[in-house]
Amino acid sequence: MTAPPPSSPKFNNHTRFEIELEFVQSLSNPWYLNHLAAQKYFDQPAFVRYLAYLQYWKDPAYARYLSYPGPTLRAIELLQEERFRRDILSPDTVLKMIEEGMKAGMEG
Repeated sequence: MTAPPPSSPKFNNHTRFEIELEFVQSLSNPWYLNHLAAQKYFDQPAFVRYLAYLQYWKDPAYARYLSYPGPTLRAIELLQEERFRRDILSPDTVLKMIEEGMKAGMEG
């Protein structure tokens, strides 16, 4: 899919690019993913399609804008899997993601 250009129309003084950048960066927070699951967003086909659309952030031209590219891109990848969208509802899965992220931070 084609990504929106940074000069896209403004929505409440923010471009679509800026809005999507803020949203995808929030996906690096496992507790936020848990919240989305608890609110049943992952059960909505339109939202799941939107998550698939967000894969354009893997392109280096867009990934360079991410503050935390590793966790953000990993979350986008995991969210493509139905099982992960179901499993993230469990606090154990959230804690495992946090632990893995901390280990990766110490190694890098």
